[in-house]
Amino acid sequence: MLNEQAVEIETAATILKLLGDKTRLTIVKILSENECCVCEFVELFQMSQPAVSQHLRKLRDSGLVKERKKGQWVYYSVNPSYPYLSYLITIIQDIPSQRFRMEELEAQGKRITCE
Repeated sequence: MLNEQAVEIETAATILKLLGDKTRLTIVKILSENECCVCEFVELFQMSQPAVSQHLRKLRDSGLVKERKKGQWVYYSVNPSYPYLSYLITIIQDIPSQRFRMEELEAQGKRITCE
């Protein structure tokens, strides 16, 4: 019997493909726990800003994450209106918390370095 919240195979495949990248999966887990700016991901992943922005663009274009602009900076978080949010939560719930990454950034004085 199908659940009313069942996700079509095509949709599930698209979401899983998007999250199949380790960096994007980590970003989504972090964003499920914190709102973050691009500059924080640059520090966390030791990647260039354009590379991080490319990952975030794919997540934003899918509707999975949303952005909030504050001055010239853009902050990202998981989109609470994402139509497949419960499926996303099912996928990431068993992934270990990434809060330690943000705590390390904060301890280094690099949390929200763009302000």
